[in-house]
Amino acid sequence: MRKQSETLRDEWRALAPNWIHEARVGRNANREGLLDSVVLEACGDIRGRQFLDCGCGEGRFCRLLAQRGAAYVLGLDLCEPMIEAARQLESEVTSYRVADVQDLSFLEDDWFDVAVSYLNQCDLPDFRANTAEVFRVLRPGGRFVVANLHPMRSAAGGWQKDEAGTKQHVILDRYFEEGARHWTMMGVEVTNFHRTLETYISCFLDSGFIVGRIVEPTVSQEILARYPELADEQRVPNFILYVLEKPAVS
Repeated sequence: MRKQSETLRDEWRALAPNWIHEARVGRNANREGLLDSVVLEACGDIRGRQFLDCGCGEGRFCRLLAQRGAAYVLGLDLCEPMIEAARQLESEVTSYRVADVQDLSFLEDDWFDVAVSYLNQCDLPDFRANTAEVFRVLRPGGRFVVANLHPMRSAAGGWQKDEAGTKQHVILDRYFEEGARHWTMMGVEVTNFHRTLETYISCFLDSGFIVGRIVEPTVSQEILARYPELADEQRVPNFILYVLEKPAVS
């Protein structure tokens, strides 16, 4: 049997061309209309700070941070085609490396001001390792912003519909059964990992973080006018944001 890490890497290699195309010329309502502003706000004052982007993909969010005045942004991803694409748009303050964010042993302790995991921990077999490593490389007083699939949505299930196809409610099932879930994105079957809310919060606290804030993003009528495909976000949360703080004195 092939190692799980190799299977996951192959999935993202297959997805990379479509992902890169969408990021460069397409439209991603979930990120552009729902999550970007929330994650950027959670990062706090971006100007002059050192950032780590865990699971940076083709570098889109790194570029957003650089445009807003970050002093340095290091983007890490295990998918080589994503990093190759990111380097095509590399700037003076951005840098990219093929790396497993579950093992940051090549990075020094207490170096970054802010770390971001933008829909990445749900892709990791061992999110605990990533959390512990990020805690180590953050400066005291540093911040870890984790945007993730909401546990009630990563558990299982789409919408329950009536005979006419009208959405009635979201199906919530297998919530306490943690592990891999498989679904199709951009024509490629990909793997995510479901964990309960308790599992995530317990891990963050056990790693030494303070949970400063939890956000369940939704959309305003103004955003909905621009991104009508986000209408369901006013009914149930697809995503959740954890704003974690490393104590100033560890």
